[in-house]
Amino acid sequence: MHPDTPPSWTPSAQEAEQPAQVRRILRLFRPYRGRLSVVGLLVAASALVSVASPFLLREILDTAIPDGRTGLLTLLALGMIAAAVVNSVFGVLQTLISTTVGQRVMHDLRTAVYDRLQRMPLAFFTRTRTGEVQSRIANDIGGMQATVTSTATSLVSNLTSVVATVVAMLALDWRLTVVSLLLLPVFVWISRRVGAERKKITSQRQKQMAAMSAMVTESLSVSGILLGRSMGRSESLTQQFAQESERLVELEVRSNMAGRWRMSTIGVVMAAMPALIYWAAGIALQAGGPAVSIGTLVAFVSLQQGLLRPTVSLLSTGVQVQTSLALFARIFEYLDLPIDITEPAGPVRLEKVRGEVRFDGVDFDYDSTPPGPSNGLSKSTASKSTASKGSASKGTLRGIDLTVPAGGSLAVVGPTGSGKTTLSYLVPRLYDVTGGRVLIDGVDVRDLDFDSLARAVGVVSQETYLFHASVAENLRFAKPDATDEELVAAAEAAQIHDHIASLPDGYDTLVGERGYRFSGGEKQRLAIARTILRDPPVLILDEATSALDTRTEQAVQDAIDALSAGRTTITIAHRLSTVRDADQIVVLDGGRIAERGTHEELLAKDGRYAALVRRDAHLSPVVPAV
Repeated sequence: MHPDTPPSWTPSAQEAEQPAQVRRILRLFRPYRGRLSVVGLLVAASALVSVASPFLLREILDTAIPDGRTGLLTLLALGMIAAAVVNSVFGVLQTLISTTVGQRVMHDLRTAVYDRLQRMPLAFFTRTRTGEVQSRIANDIGGMQATVTSTATSLVSNLTSVVATVVAMLALDWRLTVVSLLLLPVFVWISRRVGAERKKITSQRQKQMAAMSAMVTESLSVSGILLGRSMGRSESLTQQFAQESERLVELEVRSNMAGRWRMSTIGVVMAAMPALIYWAAGIALQAGGPAVSIGTLVAFVSLQQGLLRPTVSLLSTGVQVQTSLALFARIFEYLDLPIDITEPAGPVRLEKVRGEVRFDGVDFDYDSTPPGPSNGLSKSTASKSTASKGSASKGTLRGIDLTVPAGGSLAVVGPTGSGKTTLSYLVPRLYDVTGGRVLIDGVDVRDLDFDSLARAVGVVSQETYLFHASVAENLRFAKPDATDEELVAAAEAAQIHDHIASLPDGYDTLVGERGYRFSGGEKQRLAIARTILRDPPVLILDEATSALDTRTEQAVQDAIDALSAGRTTITIAHRLSTVRDADQIVVLDGGRIAERGTHEELLAKDGRYAALVRRDAHLSPVVPAV
């Protein structure tokens, strides 16, 4: 279950884009400039307080103790204690503000990605595994938490501390300062190498985590468990998951150990610097150089030791930032996905919809729909519309001219892959036409605002989706402010109220994952009740009874008849017994209209529709009267 496409970026391309990417990351913090300015002031104040202590220590060692000045000694000691207290208070305030800003940035990113995905066309989701999407939001954004929460503050804090400490060291003794900083360029070079290495591994690790997430989502869903057990594949799936997990273990170890020895070497050298300072001071004194007072030497070593922590932290922060760039790149890739179905600048709002639907010279090609991300998202066969018609993508629909009067009914039939479902999906703009127009009450659906279109068109499909929530919550998804009386009325119209009322928890009953506590017919009637609550003037019925047995189909069909009354109805059907009474029947073949007419007119022609009726009668245990 690895992504089937290799990354499209080369290392050189990544390096070329890094400055722009860093600028984009910095823009995420722009709304919080005020809070970050407060953090900056606290950091600067904290750095100044920190470097004051070594100077107080020098005065204690060189003046207060040798001269026996008890009052000065007490004052200087209290000053060092006060500096520590103030520094701690500043540190707590820094952490509070920076963590709040970081979490707000995380929230903004999560919301932006979710909003982007909500606006993506249906074609994107037919090509992308659900687990991959979940991994981007959970693992990738979650992996950036430490970076966006503490890195900015850590960077400013450590940089300020380093600058302040170096200035203080220069003030004490410039020669010892030069000795202390000789190896710093080497350390910076090492940290950059380590960061680049970890960034590469992090990108591989996140893709592996996405692959595992996709496998878990697919194989541990109710459908996945049923398929795995019924096919006797539970053990092999476990072995496959173990192999995926083993790969992740290897990448995690590599990620954590990348450059560890080199960074440890930096720490050892920095820790050994005090010995070097003492040695240099001793050699200089023996060579006849200027003497360095004990107080100055101890204060300098104290500063130099104080320089160790922020310097190593700065180098580590650089490594962490480079590592996080891989995560940001994956998130930005989603945020940069093109959205081809958008509201126009001045959308039309239909206040009262009559329900006339017209297809005016409609063409549609699946080849024209935008692809998903380029870094290895695998294709899915979950969507029957794309899966069954992918092979006919060159000209899926051609020259469709149809008019369904307000309150009228149209049935669309034809062989699998003829474009029936695609035609119905153009009305609610799940896809956009590539030629011609689809109009509701004379207005192109591409000119309507999304709210008007959603209120105008309701869809009941064969693949009923229910949330893992109560019956009432699933119904109220269509109308959040629906009263209990409205829920009951909708359920009664859909002929499902009696069954719900017979359950121990009634409308508070949890439907289970994807509604598996209910039968296919019950789920379909719940979906119909949900659509009745929505009360759309235009109704799309996409093979709503094709997966049901004959008895259940009749019960659901009765509910559909109640739902269809007074509405413009477009029915996509395999079972022709459900479309005999339609005002107009259209036969699609190869994306074109092959026949049209009423049931009786098409039978009289003895053409494709008549052949479909004979086939339907032969396959069905209950032969429809024709």
